[in-house]
Amino acid sequence: MIVGVPTETVADETRVALIPPVAEELVDDGHEVLIAAGAGAGADWTDDEYRSAGCEVVADRNEVFERADVILQVRGLGAAEDVPTDPYSDGQVVVGLLGPYDVDEELEPLAERDISAFSLELIPRISRAQSMDAVTSMGNIGGYKSVIIGAEASPKLFPLMMTAAGTVQPADVFVIGAGVAGLQAIATADRLGANVKGYDIRLEVREQVQSLGAEFVELDLETEGSGDDEGYAREMDEEFYRQQRKQLTRVVGESDVVITTAAIPGAPAPELVTEDMVKEMDPGSVIVDVSAPTGGNCELTEPGETVTREGVTIFGPTNLAARVPHTASELYANNVQDFLENLLEDGELAIDTDDEIVDSTLLTHDGTVRNPHRDDGDEAEAEDEDEDESEPERDESNDDEPDGGETDD
Repeated sequence: MIVGVPTETVADETRVALIPPVAEELVDDGHEVLIAAGAGAGADWTDDEYRSAGCEVVADRNEVFERADVILQVRGLGAAEDVPTDPYSDGQVVVGLLGPYDVDEELEPLAERDISAFSLELIPRISRAQSMDAVTSMGNIGGYKSVIIGAEASPKLFPLMMTAAGTVQPADVFVIGAGVAGLQAIATADRLGANVKGYDIRLEVREQVQSLGAEFVELDLETEGSGDDEGYAREMDEEFYRQQRKQLTRVVGESDVVITTAAIPGAPAPELVTEDMVKEMDPGSVIVDVSAPTGGNCELTEPGETVTREGVTIFGPTNLAARVPHTASELYANNVQDFLENLLEDGELAIDTDDEIVDSTLLTHDGTVRNPHRDDGDEAEAEDEDEDESEPERDESNDDEPDGGETDD
């Protein structure tokens, strides 16, 4: 088959869906790989490196869509806001982060043209799918980068230092949401020497937080029913969030850096850090809102912007993984390669909808729209509860979602 990799069209996107070492493996397996010129430039992969891997580099981006059987991209459809829909060809297979919660009217035309669109945000949480889980891969990078941003912006050093001029106490870092990004943030802050606390609505993650060297903050709240069968947190009622915010005020006020990662798949991020909480923080304190892509956990967050309120700097990054593009592209390409291999039988495309991974990720296929998220998030939740449980449970000791699930970028 012919695998095509176009340049990304979203303004802040520096990642590429396929890197030369992975492309070379596809070529060695007998496939052709088309790369749009400059596709890897943002991640420091040159056209010559792709050519050396056996790829054909084409100058016209549209040629990739015209010739390829399979399109591999980082962001498309609902994940590529404010850009035109890509010129997919009839019968094509598309694999990428496609924003299943934000796509609707674009799907019918794709279905009518027999395009099979796979959204990697919908990878099921089963053991067999771990190597394909791009959301987890990008979440890990986002958690790491959020701490680096916080450390650079904070006027305080993170580690304890014993100096001739006196002892420097470690900075206090508070991470809200102990999932993929949150756990990585906790681990990174701890390695840098900070005094770290972590909080999550799901009490079952306490041991994971503590195993990374952080103190687990437990609030006096009723949390029964806060998590679903896949380990994602559910959206709670407003009274719960009101009590949660009230009890979090003290911890937030004592922190030098607050990193928020709480998110709910397909829903706005819950507001957990209010303006009043920010007022309790010391001037010079920092908030890094990893959930900014879905509105943010902080009331004062402005997605895509950095603002200062009450002397506190609030970062609202919307694509943290793209700030570490070389590593992010490497991990993403590995995820995509494993996903693609799952679609092949004897080297040929064979889309088996009886396969849970295939069935869960398909937005359109065989002339029909299959995306369960396009109309009602409750419908999707009901489907999750009815999933086939024949697959073994995924080992979540180092791979879980934050308070409510992880956003894609």
